[in-house]
Amino acid sequence: MSKKVKKKKKNLFSKFLIFIDVIALICFFFAYGPYSYFRELLVTTAMTTMSHKYLAYILYSEETVKEILDKNKIVESGESTDTSAINTELAEDTGVYESIYEEQILKRDEGNEHYKILEIEEDNWHGYMAVIYNPADIELVFTENYGKSRGDYVSTMGKKNNALVAMTASGVQNVRPGVNIITGETVKDGKIFAVGKNINKGGGMIGFNKDNVLVLTKKSAKESIAEFGMDRAVEFGPFLIVNGKPSTFNGSGDGVHPRTAIAQRQDGIVLFVVIEGRRASSVGISLKDLSEFFLKYKAYNAANLDGGGSSALYAVVDGEGKLLNEPGGYNYSGERYMANAWMLIPKEEEEEPDMDVATESEWGIWK
Repeated sequence: MSKKVKKKKKNLFSKFLIFIDVIALICFFFAYGPYSYFRELLVTTAMTTMSHKYLAYILYSEETVKEILDKNKIVESGESTDTSAINTELAEDTGVYESIYEEQILKRDEGNEHYKILEIEEDNWHGYMAVIYNPADIELVFTENYGKSRGDYVSTMGKKNNALVAMTASGVQNVRPGVNIITGETVKDGKIFAVGKNINKGGGMIGFNKDNVLVLTKKSAKESIAEFGMDRAVEFGPFLIVNGKPSTFNGSGDGVHPRTAIAQRQDGIVLFVVIEGRRASSVGISLKDLSEFFLKYKAYNAANLDGGGSSALYAVVDGEGKLLNEPGGYNYSGERYMANAWMLIPKEEEEEPDMDVATESEWGIWK
């Protein structure tokens, strides 16, 4: 090998080392520099994941992590939903809208009275919202062989159940290879269907009572069934808005993530929202910003559901069922196996006999 080639390789290696040093200095500056924003964002984001809390402890002591978390808290009101404030009779489209947000919600897609899909975005995030007009058509559906299998993708569950829309519901925990179970309690058909591992996400029971009102309550599954007539519900959180009042968000709340959330307006319309994250085109959204988003669309009650790599929204668009967002965690992309999903499955309407339809004996007059 000539001296010239050796010198060139040596120069390239030196440049590579300099590049690594610069990257290390930048990371050191963000992690330990004078600006606390990046430090707090890293810790709150890592500590609110299911399996990546170690990232915070690699860089900081337990005392520092606790101090940052204490400064970035979500304070919920502690109230339960006032069910009398929600009207679940089908909202009408009058053609008169007080804002662009109201028009987006109330103006139906031609030929579709059940739902519409909105693509939503701000400077740093992108996502989708399903607007569902009749809350009576929303069901909580579990995977086949729940508790004995790894579950299924939300998109696959949606197709299997002929759903028009399907979205992540409960969080899941892997209890043994190939088996996922829910986190927290779950109510189905007015009974406690399953109790999974404990969660530490704030919030409480999130679901619909027999009158199809979205109920948010800190009460247990048993108590919510007795007090509110809870019919189908999951346990997660935190609550973002209760009775029109947003939670208090100190600092960045719990960081920036992909999100799944559910909300209901006072006119009964339900909103399914999924925000993409952990990519250059959409870094994710904080719970504070998500709460403010819902307020623009007049959500009266809203709650956070399992996000991160679990966030998934499936819908039938132009006659084709497909996954709308691109789920992804820190080290993978694609859907995660889930235990259940919220689904829009319209009830079949009984057709009344048409008295004006000609009988078979009368067809001859048209021939």
